[in-house]
Amino acid sequence: MATHHSVGQVAAYAGVTVRTLHHYDGIGLLSPGGRSAAGHRRYDAADLDRLQQILFYRELGFPLEEIAVLLDDPTADPREHLGRQHGLLTARIERLRRMAAAVETAMEARSMGIELTPQEKFEVFGDFDPDTHAREAAERWGGTDAYRESHRRTGGYTKEDWVRVGRGFAAIHRRMGDLLVRGVPADSEAAMDVAEEHRRFISDSSYACGYEMHAALGEMYVADARFTATYEAIEPGLAPYLRDAVLANAARHL
Repeated sequence: MATHHSVGQVAAYAGVTVRTLHHYDGIGLLSPGGRSAAGHRRYDAADLDRLQQILFYRELGFPLEEIAVLLDDPTADPREHLGRQHGLLTARIERLRRMAAAVETAMEARSMGIELTPQEKFEVFGDFDPDTHAREAAERWGGTDAYRESHRRTGGYTKEDWVRVGRGFAAIHRRMGDLLVRGVPADSEAAMDVAEEHRRFISDSSYACGYEMHAALGEMYVADARFTATYEAIEPGLAPYLRDAVLANAARHL
């Protein structure tokens, strides 16, 4: 007799939320093979295999729509999926290995009292380059009080300061990406609240970022391929989603 699992059990096995599984069912990406007498979702072994494939592809940055196409391709061999994922994961492991080496170098430099070079600062930050962010702001608002304040404040940052700021941005971006994955509209109160947190974090860590300036930055995240690539690497579609949330938040306050 086939073993079936409740939605709560599957969520625990896979390390995802019950809400995520409900969402996957709602969009037809992972519909459980059975239901209990009370109508509750029941997942069988085939469902668990499919979920594993979904999570592999999600980890590799594939959007849900593309995952559905890949998994529902009648000509695709399951071994083909595994082979593709193995190659992509191997490349990801190598990238993470290089990142870990960069962090180790930064830690050693810190213990010796060595200042970060711009290259080291970028490596510690991962995909977000604060110098590029500041340069783009300077091009648009060079000579303003905001730019001078940014130069004054960040000029004295230590490696720990840069790491702290990088982690802060990463946490905000993860929250925004989670809203995107859940299908929450960019002009919703939840998304606008995260956009407001993003604006305030820029103000706290770099320069006074008003709503008009923040809206201009939001447009830049989509117009500038460098910024777009940064956000798309976090979550496909995040660049325009963040832009729309920033614009909605600016309109809410202005």
